[in-house]
Amino acid sequence: MRKRIFLILFLAAGLTMAAQGGLEFDDFKTGAGELRITFIGHASLLFQYRPAGQAAPANIYVDPDGRQADFSSLPKADLILVSHQHGDHFDAKAIETLRQAATEIIVAPACLPLPAAARTLKNGESALFRGVAIEAVPAYNIVHKRPDGNPFHPKGEGNGYVLAFPGLRVYVAGDTENIPEMAALKDIAVAFLPMNLPYTMTPEMTAQAARMIGPRVLYPYHFSATDTRLLVSLLKDAPGMDVRIRKLN
Repeated sequence: MRKRIFLILFLAAGLTMAAQGGLEFDDFKTGAGELRITFIGHASLLFQYRPAGQAAPANIYVDPDGRQADFSSLPKADLILVSHQHGDHFDAKAIETLRQAATEIIVAPACLPLPAAARTLKNGESALFRGVAIEAVPAYNIVHKRPDGNPFHPKGEGNGYVLAFPGLRVYVAGDTENIPEMAALKDIAVAFLPMNLPYTMTPEMTAQAARMIGPRVLYPYHFSATDTRLLVSLLKDAPGMDVRIRKLN
């Protein structure tokens, strides 16, 4: 399966990077059509999935944060995924700006008050959206904690998400450390891993997580002032892994 995923990813039509409206994006091929990933900023992402024969793409937003962009100028959402309740991930105003009558909204259990028409997914639960399987996976801290001893992100409150497009699995980790559950993630072609202190991972922890998951393309995101060059250096000997730096601080 891994060989098939990578063949689709790299040989069908290659990858591109450009800018549209000031936002960078990369294009991928799936087994059913095109996928464009737009890097809005910090943890905010837009996946535009257009299977062959479909006139317009489905617009899937992850953690839209109104401080990262003017969402009124971006396409309305068909699906919104929210990883956890912190304000740089769960922005009710941005959700309302993107929402239309048919928009589906999936949030982690701690995202309260629940947006209109939203549903929750717990770690281990899954949903199906227009042929894309979406799995909520754990995202939490083990090492980094608040002064009172509680982790910044307790286990079970937040989600990472695996989006299984046909022939192309994408992992968006949410706010997490290099937790042992990552070793169970299989056939991940594209991964987004957070890298900022004290809330998520050091570059060393991110590199360890990347080696556990083994994505073909790795995007560090949510990295604030962390020097991404260190991560590139730590993974320079990782076979077949393309570390890409985008404007996601």
